[in-house]
Amino acid sequence: MPLTPAHASVVPMRPTTTYASDMTLGDVPPPPAVFTRAVESMRLSEIRPEIELEDIPAPQRLAPYSAAMGASVYRDDDELAVGRLILLFDPDGQRGWDGPFRLVAYVRADMEPEITTDPLLGPVAWSWLTESLDAHGAGYRAAGGTVTRAVSEGFGNKAEDPVSTELELRASWSPADEDLSGHAAAWCDLMCLAAGIPPLPPDVASLSPRRREDPESFRS
Repeated sequence: MPLTPAHASVVPMRPTTTYASDMTLGDVPPPPAVFTRAVESMRLSEIRPEIELEDIPAPQRLAPYSAAMGASVYRDDDELAVGRLILLFDPDGQRGWDGPFRLVAYVRADMEPEITTDPLLGPVAWSWLTESLDAHGAGYRAAGGTVTRAVSEGFGNKAEDPVSTELELRASWSPADEDLSGHAAAWCDLMCLAAGIPPLPPDVASLSPRRREDPESFRS
């Protein structure tokens, strides 16, 4: 997962110092230990086989330190949902955070047209997030977000394209502590629920996650 010291003003041409196995660090201050531990806790050792994880660049201007990962949900090689989870860390905190950490999540999934017109879709989709967090014992504060229904219709030389409908959920919340494993697992469950795949029962084993690595996983 990319770790970004956002306050660094120089982008190193050649990262030189190896950090946290597959992550590299250029000529910038090392991140605080509490942030490093939080990032490592997000690296899930087990995940359901429908999910593929990917290291992605983290935003640089939202907090002094940030990390990010993306994911896709597949069934029979069809991509049903995509998402990203961003960790922001500011030792001094920021307005509305209620702590030094903030998690920002995004999920987009295809939906049947009749589902997107259901007035209960928004509350139900939001409950997927909160119930997933609760199910994984992921304590949180100051949660907020939006649920959006999107309809895409083609015109002109795309008039023959089928109408597509999507659900988009954007959310952020402050974790209760630096152990973010439950938050990452809840985000994965959220994507599966949006894709129409129910969570695995507690007694069913998951698999090691599939992961596409970012070749420049540490950016400043």
